[in-house]
Amino acid sequence: MLMFTLYPAIDLIDGKCVRLFQGDYGQSTVYGEEPVEVAKSFYEQGAEWLHVVDLDGAKAGHPVNQNLIAKMAAEVPINIEVGGGVRTIETLENYLNRGIKRVILGSSAISNPEFCKQALHRFPESIAIGIDVKKEKVAVRGWLEVSELNAADLAKQLIREGARHFIYTDISRDGALQGANVAAAEQLALEIGMPVVVSGGVTTLSEIKQLAADRNISGAIIGKALYTKQIVLSDAIRAVKR
Repeated sequence: MLMFTLYPAIDLIDGKCVRLFQGDYGQSTVYGEEPVEVAKSFYEQGAEWLHVVDLDGAKAGHPVNQNLIAKMAAEVPINIEVGGGVRTIETLENYLNRGIKRVILGSSAISNPEFCKQALHRFPESIAIGIDVKKEKVAVRGWLEVSELNAADLAKQLIREGARHFIYTDISRDGALQGANVAAAEQLALEIGMPVVVSGGVTTLSEIKQLAADRNISGAIIGKALYTKQIVLSDAIRAVKR
């Protein structure tokens, strides 16, 4: 039976826990001044994984909040996956050596396919590929640019290099609390023959229960709905464990 995992999300700007609306850096809301405390709260509610994005790093093209993320890993006994600004093997190894369980590669899969290929060959189980989609095309550089690449074509290329974990985000749904684009995530999973984690817009407990019953979906990332208290994490975890 496929394990379904819930990933509470922490997005970082200036060392604070924020949420963007539809990937727009100009529309950010601060939800926590102490991200380590937010991580502890998620762990105490039963989370086994944490999805952390260094939004400053995604924009800059190199990690900006790396020490803060390493502090989370040191102080909270939870599996952490991290994305945002990972462009070199050195950065990737640094995260893995500091207790991060999985590193998310997004833009680099397009802008530097050689690096992505090398990373997948060396650390296949420790890499997740973030496929962030805007108007059916893959977005890059912290969602600031849109490429000409189709999501399934990119995923298939990367599977050939060893990719085993995929996260699908519909940027138009992210932070909008309108429900995830499950149909598009399912379509991607069917095309690549591999379940995907869905992200962007997960809003209600009933939606999470439906996702958990879907064999094409292996997990869900929840962000804004946790901070606005539309979903209580401990309730969601109990619901999917049943």
